[in-house]
Amino acid sequence: MKKSDFYYQLPPDLIAQKPLAQRNASRLLQLNRQTGALRDSRFTDFIGMLNQDDLLVFNDTKVIPARLYAHKDTGGKVEILIERIEDQSRVLAHIKASKSPKADSRLHLQNGTVCNVLGREDDLFRLQFDADIDVLALLAEIGHMPLPPYIDRPDDIEDLDRYQTVFAKQAGAVAAPTAGLHFDAETLRMLDSKGIQRCFVTLHVGSGTFQPVRVDDLSQHVMHKEFFQVSESCVDAVRQAKARGGRVVAIGTTAVRALESASATGGLLAGCGDTRLFITPGYAFKTVDALLTNFHLPESTLLMLISAFAGYDAVMQAYLHAIEQRYRFFSYGDAMAIF
Repeated sequence: MKKSDFYYQLPPDLIAQKPLAQRNASRLLQLNRQTGALRDSRFTDFIGMLNQDDLLVFNDTKVIPARLYAHKDTGGKVEILIERIEDQSRVLAHIKASKSPKADSRLHLQNGTVCNVLGREDDLFRLQFDADIDVLALLAEIGHMPLPPYIDRPDDIEDLDRYQTVFAKQAGAVAAPTAGLHFDAETLRMLDSKGIQRCFVTLHVGSGTFQPVRVDDLSQHVMHKEFFQVSESCVDAVRQAKARGGRVVAIGTTAVRALESASATGGLLAGCGDTRLFITPGYAFKTVDALLTNFHLPESTLLMLISAFAGYDAVMQAYLHAIEQRYRFFSYGDAMAIF
């Protein structure tokens, strides 16, 4: 298939710019992956779609306040978006400036901290802070939440909480696993009261999730790299769910990518590393049986993934329906459940 096959026209006013007052107040479009049937509902109906034998798999990555503002020795303004923390004081980052900084140049942050530009790795810059600087502590002090480019406003205090899942634990993402944003503490308690089991994987969502596919021939696309980890306890939970006839329900495309990356040899295995898994129609899913997801950008790798899972025609029809019914799109938007 071609990139252009995944284009759709979205009215700009359907792009959610702010979260709803309550996490679980969003709408939910149900899609039957066998029949293509659609049903409009509320996210609060999601628990009723689950069986006691099912297993929910969440991504427990934690979004870091990865956007920094700085200036060069010359005074030129610089915006830094950290993509990956390599160690306590060294990072890979995107840099936005009128002129890209050269190797061995210095960048001065708002609190007076200075970092050195070591060089480049493809589109990213490697930055080195002094050895006594802890990058995570620095970000907690002066960093900004890295809101997606389609949210047309500066980040604010509300985003520190709402652009983060309530179960976030492993720091390292620069974008939220957005399907998980719909769950609040009360929803998790209701899952527990129904006896629905859950486990966690980690996939540190990178800014590459928002980067456009630049080639029309999908076989030529090089997927961005993201770190993932699947524990032995999660593998055991999946095996037990399958053995009792339950479904493995991935909460978000990032949970799908972690599970399917760990299933590359056929069966799900514990492990960690970087994944470049690019899921397009024709992919044979090895572990995931059902999926909760948000609505994704036109021509994006995430739209291609859910088209592989639920069928291209069914997904594109569902998106047209969502637009007609004025669902809210993207990170702070509504959700879709595919069973």
